[in-house]
Amino acid sequence: MKNANIKKRINRIRRHARVRAKISGTAERPRISVFKSNRHLFVQAIDDTLGRTIISSKVVSSVKSKLKGTKTELATKIGTIVGEKMKTQGITKAVFDKSGFKYHGRIKAVADALREAGITI
Repeated sequence: MKNANIKKRINRIRRHARVRAKISGTAERPRISVFKSNRHLFVQAIDDTLGRTIISSKVVSSVKSKLKGTKTELATKIGTIVGEKMKTQGITKAVFDKSGFKYHGRIKAVADALREAGITI
């Protein structure tokens, strides 16, 4: 069982590397990177030309006590928060980086929330 989990992680990292070879973010159109684990969710807006994180937000155990809902509902809330932060900084376009994960569940919830907040992906 342990080897299956390692192989699954290696395959995700390989998928992520293929995608990262093709996309990058700029100050006008940052890369929205989403990383999920079983417990946590991290969303960042990254300017790859400067190698800097513009905006970040996360759902971790300490935040979950304040926010209620399923993991997917929390992902929607985080996507909305990041979208609002981007709008306040004048960013309306972005490139979505799903980090080798399937476009499903929490990843899709973040993307949909960003679109609802007015960010063009």
